Amino acid sequence: MDKVNIKINNHQITVPAGITILEAARHAGIEIPTLCYLKEINEIGACRICMVEVKGARSLVTACVYPVNEGMEIFTNTEKVRKSRKLTLELILSTHDKRCLSCIRSGNCELQHLCKEFGVDDEDYYKGENPQYDFDDSTAHMIRDNNKCILCRRCVAACEAQKVAVIGANARGFDTHISSAFDKDLANVSCISCGQCIVNCPTGAIVEKDDTYKALEAINDPSKFVIVQTAPSIRATLGESFGMHIGTNVQGKMVAALRRLGFDRVFDTDIGADMTIVEEATEFIDRVKNGGVLPMITSCSPGWVKYCEHYYPDQIPHLSTCKSPQQMFGAISKTWYAKKLGIDPADIVVVGIMPCTAKKFESQRDDQNASGYPDVDIALTTRELARMIDTAGIFFPKLPDEEFDNPLGDATGAAVIFGATGGVMEAALRTAADLLTGEDLEEVDYTEIRGSQGIKEATYHIAGMDVKVCVASGLSNAHEVMEKVKNGTADYHFIEIMGCPGGCVNGGGQPIQHAVVRNFVDLKARRAAALYSADKDLPKRKSHESDVVKKLYEEYFGEFGSHKAHEVLHTSYVKRPKYK
Repeated sequence: MDKVNIKINNHQITVPAGITILEAARHAGIEIPTLCYLKEINEIGACRICMVEVKGARSLVTACVYPVNEGMEIFTNTEKVRKSRKLTLELILSTHDKRCLSCIRSGNCELQHLCKEFGVDDEDYYKGENPQYDFDDSTAHMIRDNNKCILCRRCVAACEAQKVAVIGANARGFDTHISSAFDKDLANVSCISCGQCIVNCPTGAIVEKDDTYKALEAINDPSKFVIVQTAPSIRATLGESFGMHIGTNVQGKMVAALRRLGFDRVFDTDIGADMTIVEEATEFIDRVKNGGVLPMITSCSPGWVKYCEHYYPDQIPHLSTCKSPQQMFGAISKTWYAKKLGIDPADIVVVGIMPCTAKKFESQRDDQNASGYPDVDIALTTRELARMIDTAGIFFPKLPDEEFDNPLGDATGAAVIFGATGGVMEAALRTAADLLTGEDLEEVDYTEIRGSQGIKEATYHIAGMDVKVCVASGLSNAHEVMEKVKNGTADYHFIEIMGCPGGCVNGGGQPIQHAVVRNFVDLKARRAAALYSADKDLPKRKSHESDVVKKLYEEYFGEFGSHKAHEVLHTSYVKRPKYK
């Protein structure tokens, strides 16, 4: 790799040739502020917060897009630079809704943080006419408030990176605003509810719908039996909301917090994940043996499922009919478990703590009501749970470690890794290999499909046949794979697709990290590492070996893939238009 010698603030360093001033500054231990910049997603130099001085340049330059060259001398903290950044912030505030105290992002807002850092003490310095916009709360999962938008276009770039691209800059000049084509509400376009726009927004312009009050109302209603389930990835991310290191496994403290919030039972969605695997593996084997539609594609990610319904409706037969772990768990809770407790399913409220804003949409889908009532009543994000814990005055880091309640709390390692891209595929292969061979195989680690790469392929020799698999995360990669499926060139047998890049650990409902972290820290890898570590430490690492799964089938479902299992654990899909 070619190197260049440069000076930053009179400090000599050697850095890779061709990198930007922003990246070079990181090599020197210097943080240059940004608002619009997202590495490899939104490199447009639009906000002008990252301006620096370069010796010999006629004016300040944008550090996020300006490449370094041999002998360059850079100054990141001169009076001229500081005045420029403060002026830019004052101009941004001139059209910004400054009701910070009531904003859900207060305390975790990048604009707020920079204003404090640069001493912006007169928020009305350029007071004048302000545009006024209505909220867009048309979808199940989020609210858009353009009055808090700073036109950084990070949401636009994230949506484009997802191959959805339903939002962009409308109008020009003072009237410029972010919206859909013809200013349609998001509910009337092909938004897939992934929430990547939310986690990438630097302000409170885009936020998830807050359904915490629904959960609290249910908890406070003595006539309701309230069950909470937590998705696999939550244990690896929730701690970030309380200042803990990225990738810390907080499963025990999470369980303790949920009990203190007043839930009647604290269960693990991983049980639903184990159920998903035994049903999905059985479905896959049936398709292989009986000439079913191949490749079979996983259906655990509701954002991906909705994307398929909008953009590839003719390919719906490739989707597994299995419900997602959240929905399977809800269905089990209101059928088998309700019967065991002698409780009317009408009196059971199932709350899901999920990494994904699309789970809010999924819980409202048709054909997700095995008991006659919705499988899941309320879906909350990791962020919503963190706010509930804060509001209740629970000091999370000091909580003891507690265990999930029985009987729906003892899952396998296969279920835990669902939260990482490739995890569903690996879990399915562990079970499918045993079922196909009729043996208890020792090999359970399918490392070729691990990692946060967008597309991974592998071929495994199982029971005398070569099984070719593909794993894709992020919908740009899903698009690439689906084009192959559509034109008949995909020679895979089984495909895993996750809507969010890196899988659930990077879901739209996860704790929001500022761009300075997202640009230089591999969140996906650190969070996923916690899940693989937990998997390795568990005594059972195959879903079909779960004692809970065995009990469920002995007492209620019969055999894997039975008629009863299809009634309760499987679902259907619909073709959706791109615009209404």
